[in-house]
Amino acid sequence: MLSGFFVGLLVGQTGVGGGSLMTPLLVLLFGIHPATAVGTDLLYASATKTVGTMVHGLNHTIDWRITGRLASGSVPATIITLTAMSMLHLTQSDSARFISVVLGILLLLTALSLIFRRQFVAMTAPTIDRLSARRRMQLTVLTGVLLGVLVTISSVGAGALGVTALLVLYPKAPMARIVGSDIAHAVPLTFLAGLGHWWLGSVDWPLLTSLLCGSIPGIIIGSYISAHVPDRVLRPILAATLTLVGGKLVF
Repeated sequence: MLSGFFVGLLVGQTGVGGGSLMTPLLVLLFGIHPATAVGTDLLYASATKTVGTMVHGLNHTIDWRITGRLASGSVPATIITLTAMSMLHLTQSDSARFISVVLGILLLLTALSLIFRRQFVAMTAPTIDRLSARRRMQLTVLTGVLLGVLVTISSVGAGALGVTALLVLYPKAPMARIVGSDIAHAVPLTFLAGLGHWWLGSVDWPLLTSLLCGSIPGIIIGSYISAHVPDRVLRPILAATLTLVGGKLVF
């Protein structure tokens, strides 16, 4: 419950940290098998982001067209990835190592996206401005495909990586609408992936309940104090933490 509260606090302040912090926390601190940590965190993320989607929906900060494009790519990709995982029949040690390495690499990429997001968006803006509406739609669907694969394997990517990709593809959209659309897309993605992991036997229900009991008040408090803590302070701290944890998992 304390871990859920801690992660919920960060998610409420930054919008990032659900999969990026919860999964490695379960693996490194509590010794949970990586597959179980991923499956449990996916359902945890689905529940918490459902609440976030309701708030953004009431505030009219969701572009359902963007959300639908992402989901049209991520949902089939999630189903295919789950099917492949069930057919590979990896041993427990093999799957633990594979998931740990993928998780570590994605944490490092998430840290980079937090640090260099503005520079990356500015660098790609001239190219993106020349894209046709059809090409932009296709790239959004492709982004959904990549997120579907990455999130299903590691539970990481729907937050920081998803927001960064949308900022690149839709640079003129308001930030609140980008975040709201990304959160709304994460709900079906994490729920479907979480159900798949449950089917594979990779969900710890008592652990999930404890995490949710801690995260709900954490998110409420974090959302409240987010206006009083500068983003320029939180983002480097979160990026440094993800870099250290990612390096630990990879090496």
